Amino acid sequence: MPHRVAVLALDGLLPFELGIPARIFGRSLDPQPGNKGGKLYEVVTCSIRPPGPVRTDSDYAILVEHGPEALATADTVVIPASYELGPVFEEGRLTEELATALALVRPGTRMVSICTGSYVLAAAGYLDGRPATTHWSSADHFQQTFPQVRVDPDVLFIDDGDVLTSAGVAAGIDLCLHLVRRDHGAAVANEIARRTVVPPHRDGGQAQYIHRPVPEPQFATTTAARAWALGRLERPILLRDMAQQESMSVRTFTRRFREEVGTSPGQWLTQQRVERARHLLESSDLSIDQVARDAGFGTATSLRQHLQAALGVPPTVYRRTFRASADTSR
Repeated sequence: MPHRVAVLALDGLLPFELGIPARIFGRSLDPQPGNKGGKLYEVVTCSIRPPGPVRTDSDYAILVEHGPEALATADTVVIPASYELGPVFEEGRLTEELATALALVRPGTRMVSICTGSYVLAAAGYLDGRPATTHWSSADHFQQTFPQVRVDPDVLFIDDGDVLTSAGVAAGIDLCLHLVRRDHGAAVANEIARRTVVPPHRDGGQAQYIHRPVPEPQFATTTAARAWALGRLERPILLRDMAQQESMSVRTFTRRFREEVGTSPGQWLTQQRVERARHLLESSDLSIDQVARDAGFGTATSLRQHLQAALGVPPTVYRRTFRASADTSR
């Protein structure tokens, strides 16, 4: 059976964020090498009450066809943001109705929040002693309300194994794509991102708030340098080489890059090379040495170190995991 994702719709929900899990997890894929296509997940939307309308923060309600019993059959529960959390937001405690619904969640179920949905996870005790994030504008209040949670207000999302939290709106897309990548590999996640017309990968540690996300008219950007680097990841790339592509000094380029991308050029290059290596490990029979060279890490030892740091597994284990997953899905 497909992995079942239950999306919990609470009164005051943001329709955009409610739709993210269905858009990312609910897509049906064409058959590709390594997977048979079709739907990888079953997505259901449920309420804490019997089926019926749920208020949104807009001028319309949403008719939800599943009650809280759907939570009892979920492999993953996603809680999007709501502007009507009441005592959850104000006092850090669940309402009786919400507590009763969440009590149906089976032990070991993966719990996910988008934006201020993290308040619900924290009030339910899922985040006690754990790292978490939420929308940057609510981070201080979140930390004050839940001092037992290790809040990081600067990142897009945090993966703490069976509990994952994200910042607001678009970061929910990043987190859902991250889960697809974790479950089914980079190639599948990239295909879903391509169909959804969103960037295939923004690292969870990237900054939430980028000071200059949209360049001002006549303002020099680092776009061309990034495109240049992506076209030659297998070769050595120095910071001064990237700066030269934009006719900037290294210092100016580094500052502009961080303002636009939210991370340093070196960190960004490593992320892109890890993504290239993941794709090659999943989709090719190249040796680990060749994957290391083609991804720009040079040696198998360097690839192993970077993949271990990024994913917690060495290349051979990563390849074996996703080959086994692909074989099972055929």
